[in-house]
Amino acid sequence: MSNNIDYNLTIMPNNDILLKLYRNIIKPRLIEEKMLILLRQGKISKWFSGIGQEAIAVGVASALHKDEYILPMHRNLGVFTTREIPLHRLFSQWQGKMNGFTKGRDRSFHFGTQEFNIVGMISHLGPQMGVADGIALANKLKKNNKVCAVFTGEGGTSEGDFHEALNIASVWGLPVLFCVENNGYGLSTPISEQFNCKHIADKGIGYGMESHIIDGNNILEVYSKVLELAESIRKTPRPVLLEFKTFRMRGHEEASGTKYVPKDLMDAWSLKDPVINFENYLVTEGVLTYDVINQYKKEINNEISEGLQIASDEEKIIPNLQTELNDVYKPVDYQKITPSSIKANIRFIDAISDGLKLSMEKHTDLVIMGQDIAEYGGAFKITDGFVNKFGKERVRNTPICESGIVSTAYGLSINGVKSVVEMQFADFVSSGFNPIVNLLAKSHYRWSQDADVVIRMPCGSGVGAGPFHSQTNEAWFTKTPGLKVVYPAFPQDAKGLLIAAINDPNPVLFFEHKGLYRSLYENVSEGYFTTEIGKASIIKEGKNITIVSYGATVHWALEVMETLPKIKADIIDLRTLQPLDTETIYKSVKKTGKVIIVQEDSLFGGISSDISALITENCFEFLDAPVKRVASLNTPIPFQSDLEQQYLGKSNLKKEIENLHNY
Repeated sequence: MSNNIDYNLTIMPNNDILLKLYRNIIKPRLIEEKMLILLRQGKISKWFSGIGQEAIAVGVASALHKDEYILPMHRNLGVFTTREIPLHRLFSQWQGKMNGFTKGRDRSFHFGTQEFNIVGMISHLGPQMGVADGIALANKLKKNNKVCAVFTGEGGTSEGDFHEALNIASVWGLPVLFCVENNGYGLSTPISEQFNCKHIADKGIGYGMESHIIDGNNILEVYSKVLELAESIRKTPRPVLLEFKTFRMRGHEEASGTKYVPKDLMDAWSLKDPVINFENYLVTEGVLTYDVINQYKKEINNEISEGLQIASDEEKIIPNLQTELNDVYKPVDYQKITPSSIKANIRFIDAISDGLKLSMEKHTDLVIMGQDIAEYGGAFKITDGFVNKFGKERVRNTPICESGIVSTAYGLSINGVKSVVEMQFADFVSSGFNPIVNLLAKSHYRWSQDADVVIRMPCGSGVGAGPFHSQTNEAWFTKTPGLKVVYPAFPQDAKGLLIAAINDPNPVLFFEHKGLYRSLYENVSEGYFTTEIGKASIIKEGKNITIVSYGATVHWALEVMETLPKIKADIIDLRTLQPLDTETIYKSVKKTGKVIIVQEDSLFGGISSDISALITENCFEFLDAPVKRVASLNTPIPFQSDLEQQYLGKSNLKKEIENLHNY
């Protein structure tokens, strides 16, 4: 027997550890061999093979404590088996059975489990690293001396999220191991077409980060180096970039094949098989015998057979409509806290600041993150003075990286910490769109994990800020199941709804109209109170017409109706766009028979279209006129004041109300 891997270490693990590592590395190999048979038999639909890379997943998982989070990828079966997840549950997951981890809603390794401290990836790959930042940040804030490990491939390092996550981790000194499996190809694209540096580890220099290159096919090198680094990071929190040199011996997924790989390259790497070489080494060193090998394989194969039988015997999922709908959001035990009768006349912006400050006092681990929000107090000074009161650990200036920070917020939630993220302008959320709609929104539905994150969204016209600072882009999110969208029009509501949003374990997009910040005053209750999310408010009552509005458009309606004393209208302030209070809308429409919906957003594709459709479908027999919509032009919003006024639908509102009334 000859070895093509050098297993000589300065300090060798004892024989018990060596045998445990061997058993751990053959287990995923034996499972994969069985899965490939089942795939050919048509009993599973898809498989992402990690054959040839097992040493990395097994070595990293073996080196970390079981209560430390690991964030694996498609080819890291060894993480799941080393963490001793019962095989029948893994098989149930892959077969879409209820005893898996996602109730049949997501496949393969797209799942997480708090029970085993594993957080699975999504197909977009990159945000996984930012999630690890959040988990590591929570560990650092808790001072619990834990490390977190996250996996990605060489292809994933081409994504902007890789840059953002490493930069955040370095700037904040987060205790996270970034494990890059450099296996030669991103699907069929070779590394020469992915990056133009010799080693991925060299990228650590740009982030001021310690980095190492490790033979990813040598389980002893992986285990020993990660063990050493994990112990060091627990004592001195910091991020470390690890590049594991390895090779993918099978296709990206089995249907892809490997025809694009030169034969001599495949042959060379086949000689470095991590399982065969480690087995040969242990036999040569007298640590392992063939009898023990056969015994281990028999026990594992029996475990595989038993697990497959249990999963196969499990009943197919019977679709239940109510279960599907109910699982989109985590149930909320709303605690109504009545507003005080003692009030002070304050601005809209002051109400938001006060609600945020009181929430920081109420939730002593709540973290606020955003650009320039610390000493500077934020672009609009909402968090002015917060650093002095709550400290830099909880009021955190962020690099300019919306995607990385949203992912970090999700990681905080996974590790039990609430957060509020301030988008400097709502327009900038487009740079963080992916983790909002694919991580936060789908989290509870996919694996029953809450995403306890509020994203504050300063938005709207009236300040001459132009097409990149004035959008009202709520419609990007109202159509995304799993998100809550709040859009207050008055200071009292803004304060109570913000407090309620922070208490809510679901992700909330909280829109704040910039034009109202310093122009709108109201007597606002002092102290801590909540306003229920999902309940509209009737501002004025009348029998002639229903006006449905939210945000600044509520004030458009109030202003216009002052000039139309003969028309009596129900003016509804929606306050929350998702979930939508259809009961209040329908009740009013059935009373008046005429309805106009007002939004600041451009007309096509806005939420007014959906509200109009809902009214038509549910109140048609009560309508005395077509449902009307008033909105802005289908153009970007301009900055010059006359152009901006032309853009806004406010100038048409009076005429449309009169026309509808006279219909």
